[in-house]
Amino acid sequence: MAHNEAVDVVLVGAGIMSATLAVLLKELDPAIKLEVVELMDSGAAESSNPWNNAGTGHAGLCELNYTPQSADGKVDIKKAVHINTQFEVSKQFWSYLTKKGTFGSCKSFISPVPHLSFVQGDSGVSFLKERFNVLSKHHAFTDMEYTEDKAKMAEWMPLMMPGRAADETLAATRVLNGTDVNFGALTNQLLKHLTSAPDAQVKYCKRVTGLKRNNGGWTVSIKDVNSGNTREVDAKFVFLGAGGAALPLLQASGIEESKGYGGFPISGQWLRCDNPEVVKHHQAKVYSQAAVGSPPMSVPHLDTRVVDGKKSLLFGPYAGFTTKFLKHGSFMDLPMSVRAGNIGPMLAVAKNNMDLTKYLVSEVMQSMEQRLDSLRRFYPEAKAEDWRLEVAGQRVQIIKKDAKKGGVLQFGTELVASKDGSLAALLGASPGASVTVSIMLELIEKCFPGKAKGEWAGKLAEIFPAREKVLETDAALYRKINAQNNVALELVEASNETESYA
Repeated sequence: MAHNEAVDVVLVGAGIMSATLAVLLKELDPAIKLEVVELMDSGAAESSNPWNNAGTGHAGLCELNYTPQSADGKVDIKKAVHINTQFEVSKQFWSYLTKKGTFGSCKSFISPVPHLSFVQGDSGVSFLKERFNVLSKHHAFTDMEYTEDKAKMAEWMPLMMPGRAADETLAATRVLNGTDVNFGALTNQLLKHLTSAPDAQVKYCKRVTGLKRNNGGWTVSIKDVNSGNTREVDAKFVFLGAGGAALPLLQASGIEESKGYGGFPISGQWLRCDNPEVVKHHQAKVYSQAAVGSPPMSVPHLDTRVVDGKKSLLFGPYAGFTTKFLKHGSFMDLPMSVRAGNIGPMLAVAKNNMDLTKYLVSEVMQSMEQRLDSLRRFYPEAKAEDWRLEVAGQRVQIIKKDAKKGGVLQFGTELVASKDGSLAALLGASPGASVTVSIMLELIEKCFPGKAKGEWAGKLAEIFPAREKVLETDAALYRKINAQNNVALELVEASNETESYA
């Protein structure tokens, strides 16, 4: 009988998560043998594709849902600070790779774009003012500016101010050193870099059809979607980084830790403008507040996107509902994910989130004119002929058991790993791609604890001179790392300013 192929690591899905983990593992152990398996015919074809996600370099600079306000008016900035420092960790990894000289240009995936928050009405203004007062005292946000001056706003966002009522109450904040990240370009650059190393392969048009425990690891059954041929690969470690497809694969593994998890798919749509005459008047990402009763992922924003060197504008997202777990998935994905162990949490979530379901159905039923009405809150003089509808990627939000409610719906990401560390899956969505590096470092510490503290510790310290916790509290170190990253990634010119932090 023929022996199965053997590798150290199999990574399922060729998106930003798997690409990051694979390159990181190869940096830590150049002798590691790994294979990335992807269903589509290219990398970054689902959520990592630049038109399938918001692609902001989420850094907590402008996203208002990361700074919730309590009933007594206090604004909690913990999440914004944490996401900001996680993004700095991502930048450290990209800087390290860029400095190697064999990785390629950082300009293909990261561009400087200011991040703005914009609010309307008295309660919006009072919230933004309090948010600014608290955030700007933290060293990660000292560059933030606040204004209620409409002439100043017209400088910051010239597309958005004409056509407004003279007595409209408005406020905005701005951080000039925000970024736009094309995670599709970054993913493919990582995959190209990965396959230039020995014992690293990326195989496309391959579907994982089975996961079976073997002595000390997993046997992964892989089917070629074109020829129908199947093969089996033995791996010591398996990572399920296949976006919406990670949940069914996690369930197929049968690990105890997978019990009780369900998925709630939410689709998205954007209005897109490529008219250079319009695009040139808006060089920013501008976030506002979500409508009452709508989910956090629906926070409206008008974004400059830089894809393949060309600028476009995206407005949205408009949420939607489908039973598919992937954009290119099957309508049977949701029903096929129901198990005895998760039916309770899923039914509890369905009962407790009727408003959300109604909201998603109403979003799907909107006419183009209704969508344009939402856009005109941001851009009063928007013309229908400049905008077209773009269907975004699928997000599968996490459903998990909850002692009080039976089940809860989570808008975030969660790492699920087997007790022995031989298999891990990433579930969920936002803020996703921007904090990939932090999530993959958490995975390494969880699944390879001995190596992370032992033989890999020196290399990890070289790649990541400062992790999130210390960046959150050490202002001088934060400024030094931030300045070094910004120079390495060509987001600012190298200057004496960088030397002063050395």
